[in-house]
Amino acid sequence: MDRKEKWIRIRIRMVGLFFLLAFCLVTGRAYFLQVHAGDMWRKRADQQHQKVIPLAPQRGTIYDRDGQELAVSIETDSIYAEPGRVKDPAGAARQLAKALNLSSHMLLKKLQSQRGFVWLKRRLTPVESARVEALNITGIGFTKEHKRYYPNSEIGAQIVGFTGLDPEGLEGLELRYDAELLGDGGYLLVEQDALGRRMTAGNNVVREGELGHSIHLTIDRNLQYIAEKELAAQVRESQARAGTLVMLEAASGRVLAMASQPDFNPNNLEKYRPAQWRNRAVCDTFEPGSTFKVFLLAAALQEGIVQPQQSIYCENGRFRFGGRTINDHHPYEDLTVTEILKFSSNIGSAKIGKALERDRLYDYIKRFGFGTRTGIDLPGEVSGLLRPPSRWFEIDLATISFGQGISVTALQLAAATAAIANDGKLMAPYLVEQVVDSHGSIVRQTRPELVRQVVSADVSRTVRQMMASVTEEGGTGTLAAVPGYRVAGKTGTAQKVDLVTGGYSPDKRIASFAGFVPAEDPRIVMVVVIDEPQGKTYGGLIAAPVFSRVAAQSLRYLGLSPTQPRQEDYLPPVLEVDTQPVLGPMPRTAAEPQNEHDAMPDLRGMTYRQVLQVMERTGLNIKLEGSGRVVEQSPSSGRPIRYETKVRVRLADAS
Repeated sequence: MDRKEKWIRIRIRMVGLFFLLAFCLVTGRAYFLQVHAGDMWRKRADQQHQKVIPLAPQRGTIYDRDGQELAVSIETDSIYAEPGRVKDPAGAARQLAKALNLSSHMLLKKLQSQRGFVWLKRRLTPVESARVEALNITGIGFTKEHKRYYPNSEIGAQIVGFTGLDPEGLEGLELRYDAELLGDGGYLLVEQDALGRRMTAGNNVVREGELGHSIHLTIDRNLQYIAEKELAAQVRESQARAGTLVMLEAASGRVLAMASQPDFNPNNLEKYRPAQWRNRAVCDTFEPGSTFKVFLLAAALQEGIVQPQQSIYCENGRFRFGGRTINDHHPYEDLTVTEILKFSSNIGSAKIGKALERDRLYDYIKRFGFGTRTGIDLPGEVSGLLRPPSRWFEIDLATISFGQGISVTALQLAAATAAIANDGKLMAPYLVEQVVDSHGSIVRQTRPELVRQVVSADVSRTVRQMMASVTEEGGTGTLAAVPGYRVAGKTGTAQKVDLVTGGYSPDKRIASFAGFVPAEDPRIVMVVVIDEPQGKTYGGLIAAPVFSRVAAQSLRYLGLSPTQPRQEDYLPPVLEVDTQPVLGPMPRTAAEPQNEHDAMPDLRGMTYRQVLQVMERTGLNIKLEGSGRVVEQSPSSGRPIRYETKVRVRLADAS
């Protein structure tokens, strides 16, 4: 073999080796792209020919303590357009404008867009959805989204809050627990070409999101209804500017009801002013007035400065203190410490405050929780105003002793009153009992939390007895009495600060009542605040009756038997208000047996509200299940109802 032939073979082998190496490189690269990096390139390809339209996530449900829904997410239609497929944009715009109550000009602009996908309207009503569907316009499509709905309308609105279109929480618990309630949003996939134009017709893919966590509250929907109904009645009757009511479970700090007036319907936000969204129980402060004397006396008793039957001279109603004159509403001479609370003597309170001195009084005020936030799981809570004792003048010591020169929230006042009811233990108030995920597992559980022991159990029991005298004959809070139960409480009437003059207004007042029942074994603690009532302005005349009516109905609903012989043949009258009722059963007590010959009325076809009206008119204790109209009742119509007979009705939607 000559050298030329040998060189040719070498070159052939080199070329072959080159092609072999090139083949290996191509194969390796192909393997890397198709196998190792395949997912990444598939995603990039999808991004180029698929457009992702995010859909609103489905929020978790908010329940009351009995599992009744307060806020739910419901499925609703949202309408979109693919402008390239709409044959007659002008005609379609005119038709859609009538069906959706939108501007035809705005719709035409969207339908003539160069984009492949545009939203026309989100979260349609069923009527709007039916109208658009009947038009059957090519290029107009529907997809399912979730809309927040509040089945009880105004009931608990300031507590629950509301969401925006996103839907992110904007107020109340919806805002505070937004991260937990907000689930993972789904999305709509639309196929398009490189220029963003729609490629196929009607084959959009909807990927469902994940449901958010649900939260269970301490609020009782029925107690909330009672509180809101009676508070609204008194605010309207007294032509007041606003009102607040807080009800706590005495031993635990659980919030059973929290009402504010004026209220709003979160399903129709556009009809209300932002001021009506505010939860006044945690956002508004006021001077507590004479309700503050309870905590002054608790501090003085704890320090051993006074005793309940100790006599104090009250200066015949006028007393010079710190260069100012302090007046009582009635000229008293000698009063015992108990009578100072019962008759609400400012002079007696000022003298006790002077004996306690500023540093110790300030310390007890702080220990009762005033001047600091309670930590309630609601946004917007304020701490109130409490100046340090170094900034108190001599007259400040006197006025703070009877509740002026300090500002508190209704929730702070309720929590401090609950400490007296709970053997001196201050509990942290809370609203959310537990957070549950979409699979039913408990994510977080709230337990009653002891903040501190403020005063001894003996002192708190002594103060409870003194507070009970306030609602008995001769006291300032007799209108807070509940027949069959012993009530402990304290009235308060405070002048409001005039923002123009900087002094106290001559005619604007805050009327309040703080108390608990039964006095000997407190179960519910309640604070009622009426802002700027007209005419009668005293807490004993304006706020105390609200306490009485709410407490009477709540005790019946909770099934607590009377603890005292009834002094009256009737419970305090229930005022009627135009509020959406969602009230459930209100069990009768042993002192109110039903007539054994009562007959079951025919409730079939009635609404929830109509059944409640029958309950109030007849006194029947009816258990309501479901919503809508009555489809089933037990016993049947006309059957006799005997004592302790279980009476129930089931409601369902017409469909």
